[in-house]
This record gives sequence, C-alpha cells and structure tokens, in this order.
Amino acid sequence: MKARVHVMLKDGVLDPQGEAVRHALGALGFAGVGGVRQGKVIELDLAAGDPGAARAEVEKMCEALLANTVIEHYEIEVLA
Repeated sequence: MKARVHVMLKDGVLDPQGEAVRHALGALGFAGVGGVRQGKVIELDLAAGDPGAARAEVEKMCEALLANTVIEHYEIEVLA
C-alpha cells in the first residue's frame, strides 16, 4: 500500500523559499503571480494492508518526524 503526505507551512508562517520562487518567476516574465507557498510531498511504500491502519501509521510518522507540527500542517492520502 502507498501513502502520500503533503506538508505545507501553516498560514501566517513566513515562507522565504516561496518568496524566492515568486521573485524568480517575476524576473522570468511571469508577472501575474501574487504569492507562492512551497511545501513538500513524501511518498511512502507501506507494509500495512488495511487503509485505516496505514493512515494511522502515517499519522504517527508525521507527528514524530515528517512534519514540524508547530509551523506546518499535513494531509495524508492513502493510495491503493
């Protein structure tokens, strides 16, 4: 079973990487971009066969390591 985790900075947290991308896009002529938020996607291959068990395991992984829950939020997708 596979799982995909999307991790993004919470609203209100400064995103210097996103701002650098926005600035670079403007320099390349893409003037219509008002803001950029950058995050990460993590794909996991899991031994769990049950989607509920897989989600619970990935939730624990996110809380322990994959996301800094003070400044980031995450969404989990369990894929068949």
